Amino acid sequence: MKRTFMAEMKAENIKQFLHNFTQLPHLAGTKENMHLAQQVQAEWKKFGLDSVQLIHYDVLLSYPDDNKPNYISIVDERGNEIFNTSLSEPPPPGYEAVKDVVPPYSAFSAQGMPEGELVYVNYGRTEDFFKLEREMGINCTGKIVIARYGKIFRGNKVKNAELAGALGIILYSDPADYCAPGVDPYPNGWNLPGGGAQRGNVLNLNGAGDPLTPGYPAKEYTYRLDKSSGVGLPKIPVHPIGYHDAESLLRNMGGQGPPDSSWKGNLNVSYNVGPGFTTNSTRRVKMHIQSNNEVRRIYNVIGTIRGTVEPDRYVILGGHRDSWVFGGIDPQSGAAVVHEVVRSFGKLKKEGWRPRRTVIFASWDAEEFGLLGSTEWAEENAKVLQARGVAYINADSSIEGNYTLRVDCTPLMYSLVYSLTKEIPSPDEGFEGKSLYESWYKKNPSREYKEVPRINKLGSGNDFEVFFQRLGIASGRARYSKNWDTEKYSSYPVYHSVYETYEIVEQFYDPTFKNHLTVAQVRGGLVFELANSVVLPFDCRDYASAVSNYAHIIYNLSRTHEEELATYNVSFDALFSAVKNFTEVAASFHERLEQLDINNLLAVRSLNDQLMFLERAFIDPLGLPGRPFYRHVIFAPSSHNKYAGESFPGIYDAMFDIKSKTDQHEAWEEVKRQISIAAFTVQAAAETLKEVA
Repeated sequence: MKRTFMAEMKAENIKQFLHNFTQLPHLAGTKENMHLAQQVQAEWKKFGLDSVQLIHYDVLLSYPDDNKPNYISIVDERGNEIFNTSLSEPPPPGYEAVKDVVPPYSAFSAQGMPEGELVYVNYGRTEDFFKLEREMGINCTGKIVIARYGKIFRGNKVKNAELAGALGIILYSDPADYCAPGVDPYPNGWNLPGGGAQRGNVLNLNGAGDPLTPGYPAKEYTYRLDKSSGVGLPKIPVHPIGYHDAESLLRNMGGQGPPDSSWKGNLNVSYNVGPGFTTNSTRRVKMHIQSNNEVRRIYNVIGTIRGTVEPDRYVILGGHRDSWVFGGIDPQSGAAVVHEVVRSFGKLKKEGWRPRRTVIFASWDAEEFGLLGSTEWAEENAKVLQARGVAYINADSSIEGNYTLRVDCTPLMYSLVYSLTKEIPSPDEGFEGKSLYESWYKKNPSREYKEVPRINKLGSGNDFEVFFQRLGIASGRARYSKNWDTEKYSSYPVYHSVYETYEIVEQFYDPTFKNHLTVAQVRGGLVFELANSVVLPFDCRDYASAVSNYAHIIYNLSRTHEEELATYNVSFDALFSAVKNFTEVAASFHERLEQLDINNLLAVRSLNDQLMFLERAFIDPLGLPGRPFYRHVIFAPSSHNKYAGESFPGIYDAMFDIKSKTDQHEAWEEVKRQISIAAFTVQAAAETLKEVA
């Protein structure tokens, strides 16, 4: 049945679905996206799912004011505007007549018209602001800062600017980060044109979901915070611009030169950091930001195929449907794959097959506004999911390049991913007759383990966040990616711009849709195995190996503070003891698993429950310091970059920039507290794997 399922998926179907999903903008909270939800619901019913529901939530969203456009200007001493940035992007060919294209904006930006000297802050990272303030003596208080996109989540850039005292922040896409060398701008190539700009939310939710209903589903009965005091809302105006406009702002910057070459992009400017201009010191930059936050209704589509043997165990495949504009890559290349996976599962069901466990399919809404659709649904169903959730497979963009497979997942899934990719043919040129595993390993070998492909840690920035980081449900994601070693540009060039069209996918990324099909087979294959294997295909020994590796990494990081470790009596012994115990118990559990009588349904259920709840065992109900909705003790999004995953995040954050902290005794006491929490959690997880007395 698995072979039948894998063979049922067709590249041509994915191509047609993608074309259909990308003809109009599908911004969350608009009628176009509601209509797409209704279309998906109708087609999933036709595909043969047992049930398909539209589930709604009323969440805080953010939109530009049609009558008061957002822009940036340079003003002279009399307040006259001598330069204004563009109000919109030039439309791509063939889309000139499309209505309701939202202009580039930063969702949830504060309103305001601040005016001040401009300071260039590179990527706006923590270390960039440290360099300006500590090494160059440049104070950003009362200034407007300009940062280039890339390296970290845009919301972290905004938070850093706030902490530095900036009045506002301008974001732009530098050609160094959003243009591949030797490639033309769209439509002749797949690079970002100079008038293109990246939309995106600038929240710092830290897993809270809807800013007005943190921790609880945004339903009609829910208590809401005041709109001005919602969780994660920035306090300063934010606005994105294209690199043509950025060049005009940066061209006459004064002040000090860039501290080193890493601060230079590819614009024809000096990259002086300022503050202010050389040509006329009385000129200032002024922001005109009039976006509005308002509560609107969003719709998730939830479809199910009921399991036969264990209907109360859920395997979830979810990806979002909302897009900033056309969403050719993000998210519709993923939504098209989900659609084909659902169709293929439905075909098997119509022929009499059912999975062992229940499969849930989800088309999430408002992901682009802070993972809202998935988080609200998980909040509403948290008690059920904690008791019954086996795994969550994420399905956002299927492609961000065309070089090789990229996988991020819990260590529980390492062995499953490796075995599955050995069964799938590689779509890559030069690997005809080879497996996906072979081409993946050749192109992206692991940096931590010998003779296997690389698998990344889960960070955030996508809909798996609430399932993995808050609820402790084993999660994974897979897509086709670029060569990160040689292709240094950030993400993919036209990310979140109007140029993310169907045509850019068909002409430049995946003309035959063979990579889309491969991703469908990986995502669908993972769901099939998780839903249908008698024994859950999780390997706790891989988790033990990963935890041991991460413990050594965090310990080695601490050794840069040898003197303080001795002075404040900081020891990692308890953590390493817990890791040793966990490793031994995992090995013992696996031995019992190999002797399991799979015809003994009660014994199978018992061991499967231990495997299913292992991820839950790493959840601390109190959450991480200052981030109560990030509860996973082993993995969390980096405090300094939401996109990146950090291991032992409590310890890492406690040690970050620790030498600059005023009270060293208190700072190192917090490190000791976090080590103890980590040691307890790893030991407690080991206890869950022991043989039941």
